[in-house]
Amino acid sequence: MSKTKLAMRETAAPMVALITSLSTLVCCTLPAVMITLGMGAALSSLTANVPQLIWLSERKPLVFGGSFVLLMLAWLMRYLTRNMPCPTDPAAAKACAALRSFGGWVLYIGFAVWAIGAFSAFILPKILA
Repeated sequence: MSKTKLAMRETAAPMVALITSLSTLVCCTLPAVMITLGMGAALSSLTANVPQLIWLSERKPLVFGGSFVLLMLAWLMRYLTRNMPCPTDPAAAKACAALRSFGGWVLYIGFAVWAIGAFSAFILPKILA
């Protein structure tokens, strides 16, 4: 198995899940943090230049639901391939183990980012209100 195929097998799904969970931070956490820090003018300038943020913020249940589904699919792929053998070549086996570990950390970071975004988008506004 080539190193490229091995890298894709071990890290593609976790990376996609991390990117989608980062989108939850951009859509919902960034505006909340900016307002909390008194950066309302900067936020209005940001939304004037990137109006898609408003569209994403209006549909935050869809954004969070979609990113959660992708996180769960990445976790399922990782779970189903957890016992897949690594190549027998010592260098490739070492790369396989390292990539498998890296993919796991990326997936855990994705879940943490998603949880922070969900807290700031759904729970924190109810606490502060």
